[in-house]
Amino acid sequence: MAIIQTVDPGEATGAVAEIYAKDERDLGYVAEYTRVMAANPEAYQAWEQLIRAIVSQLGVRRYELVTLAAAEGTHSQHCRLAHGRKTLAVMDADAVEAIARDYRNAGLSDAEVAMMEYAERISTDAASMTEADSQRLRDLGFTDREIVDITLAAAARNYFSRAIQALGVSVEVPPGLSDSLRSALLAPL
Repeated sequence: MAIIQTVDPGEATGAVAEIYAKDERDLGYVAEYTRVMAANPEAYQAWEQLIRAIVSQLGVRRYELVTLAAAEGTHSQHCRLAHGRKTLAVMDADAVEAIARDYRNAGLSDAEVAMMEYAERISTDAASMTEADSQRLRDLGFTDREIVDITLAAAARNYFSRAIQALGVSVEVPPGLSDSLRSALLAPL
């Protein structure tokens, strides 16, 4: 249970009701992390706008792979579960499970693995990153714009993951995950 009180879905109005409605449509319920972050609906909506701007350039597949790696780096079961589910829109469950267990050996391209390693590093040790980290991505064909978008996607995941962890949000398993995929996404990070 989160450390702050939230608005019940039946009592939500205005921007909070709009935010809740998206979860209702997508999940069939309002996730606790949504309820907590909607305590500041303007910030929540600004964060969603940032994510849309990143995804529009990076693409859904790359965004979800970066997000899964960043969530691994922040030890966020919340985000691994939520984005494991969202990744099912762009790849099958067996592939998502393999990525959750070990993305380096999941049949991804060298560029995708490097992108995920970069995102994970942002989440674990950004202060020691150097031009060599970016150069590895350049060598694999990423443009400077793509490197910025990968960095923004990982940093945005860090923001959200760390905020919901700090606020004591319960880990909820979203619908649509098989037992084996859920297990892989919840494996010790």
